[in-house]
Amino acid sequence: MPEHTVKAFDEDIGRLRGLISQMGGLAEQAIDRAMRALQRGDLELAKRVRKDDKQIDAIEAEVERLAVRIIALRAPMANDLREVVAALKIAAVVERIGDYAKNIAKRVPMIEGEHRIEPISVIQAMARMAAEMVHDVLNAFAARDAAAAVEICERDKALDDFYDAIFRTLVTHMVENPKTISEVAHLLFVAKNLERVGDHATNVAEMVYFAATGTQMADREKGE
Repeated sequence: MPEHTVKAFDEDIGRLRGLISQMGGLAEQAIDRAMRALQRGDLELAKRVRKDDKQIDAIEAEVERLAVRIIALRAPMANDLREVVAALKIAAVVERIGDYAKNIAKRVPMIEGEHRIEPISVIQAMARMAAEMVHDVLNAFAARDAAAAVEICERDKALDDFYDAIFRTLVTHMVENPKTISEVAHLLFVAKNLERVGDHATNVAEMVYFAATGTQMADREKGE
């Protein structure tokens, strides 16, 4: 390939990676802000999370356009093609993670705050675990790190187990505090959204592994 063509291709790939990284950063931020809004009962912050979700959607559309352009004009082969296709799929998954953060923010007005329901503090720890998985898997994509992708998938079982423990805690809280049933039900949805964030992070990890190695990752063990 002519030197200028190779340079243009490298620039396009770099731009694609940058957009994925930007999307991931916004998704992480959305999770953090949604959980802070939940902890504090901050309706304005929750509203901001819902509004900012449009940024993630816009970047996903840009990734799609760029990926199609790269495939059409650069005709990438083997490793490069796998990376472009992976980026296209990862963008869709990260957009969904942003939606989960938005869904959590939507429930803030329906939950009074930590002074009413103590288990909120436990869910915060689960949120940190899920957000770290998102952060680490996007770093793995940028580095084409197959080993890191495997390690992230292994962490999903711990998140599943965390969700099961929180589910039991919240159900117990409902039984002992019947007046909080409505609010705790919304917390159950929050915990489920975080569990799904972890599932999506593992989906990204599987794409990263395939892009880096050309083979599918072995089936992972799920929590009970």
